[in-house]
Amino acid sequence: MLTRTAVFRAGTWQPPASDRTVTLVDPSTEQPLGSAPWGDARDVDAAVRAARQAVDAGEWGRSTATERAEAMERLADAIEARADELARLVSREIGQPLAVSRRYSVLRPVGVLRYYAELTRQGATEQVRPAAMRPGHTVVRHEPVGVVGLIVPWNYPQALTMAKLAPALAAGCAVVIKPAAETSLDAYLLAEAAEAAELPAGVLNLVPGGRDTGELLVRHPGVDKIAFTGSTAAGRAIGAICGELLRPVSLELGGKSAAIVLPDADLDTVTGQLTIGSFGNAGQTCFLLSRVLAPRSRYAELVDALREVADRFVLGDPLDERTTMGPLVSARQRDRVAEYVANGLDQGARLVTGGSRPAGRDRGFYFTPTVFADVDNRSRIAQEEIFGPVVCVLPYDGEEQAVALANDSAYGLGGSVFTGDLEHGLAVARRIQTGTIGINGYAPDVTAPFGGYKASGLGRENGPEAIASYQNVKSMYVTAGEPAREVRGARTTGMGR
Repeated sequence: MLTRTAVFRAGTWQPPASDRTVTLVDPSTEQPLGSAPWGDARDVDAAVRAARQAVDAGEWGRSTATERAEAMERLADAIEARADELARLVSREIGQPLAVSRRYSVLRPVGVLRYYAELTRQGATEQVRPAAMRPGHTVVRHEPVGVVGLIVPWNYPQALTMAKLAPALAAGCAVVIKPAAETSLDAYLLAEAAEAAELPAGVLNLVPGGRDTGELLVRHPGVDKIAFTGSTAAGRAIGAICGELLRPVSLELGGKSAAIVLPDADLDTVTGQLTIGSFGNAGQTCFLLSRVLAPRSRYAELVDALREVADRFVLGDPLDERTTMGPLVSARQRDRVAEYVANGLDQGARLVTGGSRPAGRDRGFYFTPTVFADVDNRSRIAQEEIFGPVVCVLPYDGEEQAVALANDSAYGLGGSVFTGDLEHGLAVARRIQTGTIGINGYAPDVTAPFGGYKASGLGRENGPEAIASYQNVKSMYVTAGEPAREVRGARTTGMGR
């Protein structure tokens, strides 16, 4: 048992105000893994006050771009120093295979931090614009929005935290992190890294807990912005609160993304990319390519190929290097996936493979990789986010129908077009109503904005655009004279002093 009894705020470990705790369960063994505090209103208030002190009166609020970049690089080094412990802990918390956890709990967060540290160094806070309709000029200034509440999910806890934390730090903000209850323990390692990196007091604060803790953070009057990743239902509730409070909010929500396989696509490329693109992390991925649209002339071929992909996965202990798919995160999640499979069968879909708990496994929240064929795009399994290893294969007749099927969704987060003609693939991709899409695969990158259309959310993460979402913009009108010396030569994009 990994027992945590403190919360991290104002740069120190302090006893929580609440005596309530959350117990975490290892999804591969169903045995208790550890426990952590469950923050209440007093814990949230103390963390927000610490963050407010950091930006309003502390050294972080007076920091230069270079100082912030150096702090971020120290944090990256501190995370790397905990690489093995962090990867193994995340694997135990959520059942993620160790190879996946190394990539998304260590390599990606460290890379994201260093990317934003470099952007911070290159930037400038102010831009001079000559006035068009009067004498003089305007100084446009970018300032940190202030205190940001980060509410992150359990499926890629470190990577999704860092997608918010790094640009917020680059902008000069201080944060309060509310991790998912299921991944409370690895959040402590991030706080330990922040302490080791000597981030100024109050810049990073941690309050573990549940949905009620998150709502307290969303409603707190000292919070200037909320950044959330999670379900669309929860995002709507958070968005409603922030709308009432006129509080900026970024929402990275669910998806039901389509992979359009054009007639000239290479089958090996398709199956190679969909191995992870459709089944990665046991299907617990927001941009999962869970609808595969195949031309009728190649439909049977694609169905058979995806069956082979699903059947090749090795289900087992996530800490075993031979394992390629671990369990689902909880019994509730496993039961949810099983209910969707039953509903798909009831609605006439054909089960090609999977669809059950694996034989011979009495413990663990495992579920076999599942492929459905002959799926009606109006059915629940084709329209709703399952968040499990369930893929639907749908036939289409002609490119127009493929585009229509891909767009016939409440979501618009990811997608891919598979083709031997890259220019034609781009032409098709331009017609898909989604915030991100790949050609012959799907590979988000830290340099490019990530986010969704429709019910998949509001705002963008990654790229320079993410920093702007943690900034306010001020215009200072100068009615005459030359630009002041300190703003001459200021650049258009920037986030430092």
